[in-house]
Amino acid sequence: MQLAVSSDMLVEGRHFLSTVDPARLGHKALAVNLSDLAACGAEPLACTLALALPRADETFVAGFAQGLFALADTHGIELVGGDTTAGPLNICITAIGQVPPGQALLRSGARVGDEVWVSGCLGDARLALEVFRGRVNLSRAMSGSDFDTVRMAMEMPQPRVALGLALRGVARSAIDLSDGLAGDIRHILQRSGVGATVNLDALPRSAILAAQPQALQHECLAAGGDDYELLFTAAPGQADAVRAAGQRAGVAVTRCGRIEAEPGLRWVDGAGRPIAQAFIGFDHFA
Repeated sequence: MQLAVSSDMLVEGRHFLSTVDPARLGHKALAVNLSDLAACGAEPLACTLALALPRADETFVAGFAQGLFALADTHGIELVGGDTTAGPLNICITAIGQVPPGQALLRSGARVGDEVWVSGCLGDARLALEVFRGRVNLSRAMSGSDFDTVRMAMEMPQPRVALGLALRGVARSAIDLSDGLAGDIRHILQRSGVGATVNLDALPRSAILAAQPQALQHECLAAGGDDYELLFTAAPGQADAVRAAGQRAGVAVTRCGRIEAEPGLRWVDGAGRPIAQAFIGFDHFA
């Protein structure tokens, strides 16, 4: 077997709000790393945790551990080491997985003519962020509200490990959507030396997002970030195999574009008309 290794850092105020529930934060800290392994088609084995805490807070640590270990147990992995220190709240997990030689999903495998697919729904996490920013008003008064639903997408992403495993030998390239589709797909295009056209109207979205103005929908779908769904490419003849992989993993998969020889990323609507708006993924240093 080959090892797949991912390190991902979460910094308070940059990646999560100070009001987040500690159990949800523990879940997300591990989930974002497992999502990277899923994008490689790797089976998770273990993880380490480096944790900086501003103070010794037993209540916070208990909740954080509960969320982290619940997800670890779901995927059958162990916490095997790490470090703890005083400092601004900062969480860095390194996840280790395994994949048979030659079966890893890479960013460099896309080929001209491939179809572009995404898993799940996109944009709800960004919509929740816009609620926190005061730009969008969703019902926040009761449990089960629209706000609770999109907040769950932001704070409790579900890593698509089972789908990544099912896509071995089916997908040609893959990446997880952490910084927004517009930014992340460019990593595949650059590494593969190709271009792509993506149909904005085909991107899967929840009924909550679909009820928002079109401009906001497009922003959340294309440049939102924090989706942690898989974006992957596969040959046109593999469409049935892709759908079968989604069924085995229990995850919806949607065809949304095509890989092309012309460099760059282009956006169109459902009728194939070009959309001139430029979408940019999340940039930590912008």
